[in-house]
Amino acid sequence: MSVSTLTKFTVPLDSDQSATSQGLLMPKLKYRFRAFFENFGVSTPRTELTKQVMDITRPTVSFEELEIPIYNSRVYLAGKYAWEQVTINFRDDVNGSVSRLVGEQIQKQFDFFEQASAPSGIDYKFITRFEILDGGNAASTPNVLETWEMYGCFLVNVNYNDLNYATNEPVTITAAIRFDNAVQTPIGDGVGATVARTIGSVVTG
Repeated sequence: MSVSTLTKFTVPLDSDQSATSQGLLMPKLKYRFRAFFENFGVSTPRTELTKQVMDITRPTVSFEELEIPIYNSRVYLAGKYAWEQVTINFRDDVNGSVSRLVGEQIQKQFDFFEQASAPSGIDYKFITRFEILDGGNAASTPNVLETWEMYGCFLVNVNYNDLNYATNEPVTITAAIRFDNAVQTPIGDGVGATVARTIGSVVTG
């Protein structure tokens, strides 16, 4: 039996089904990723955070609707956009590396002991970057399949979560991050890519 039968494991794309020879594309896998944090906290190395990441949410963007009422109907346009918060779960290590860095970042945003806030955003904002990988490791250098970079990040919520005699789980810290903008890099892969624009004067599509 020929293995070419496996090329038929996909969705027919035209009436004569000639496109079935392409086979099914390999999906990106959720567990193959790594996350980096630039200018987060004060202590180094910040890669201790990278090692303790459990999960992270990819960015979500939404556009406000601009309604234009006209005669017997109405037309809608895309208004200003907003990036939703990203959530990260960390394992809290016995050396306190994660707790220390998270605490330092919170203190950069607001000094709880002195009750003093940061003079400006640049004093505490950081960059979050996470990459989806192809599974390579050690001698086989991993290839980056997708990179997201989030700029102007700060912590809006930190939950040190619970302790529980009845579980067999690590202690965790959950952080919610608000950011100003996000792009997929290298530029050209998606959000942030250069696109051809038409200059028109009509509201409708």
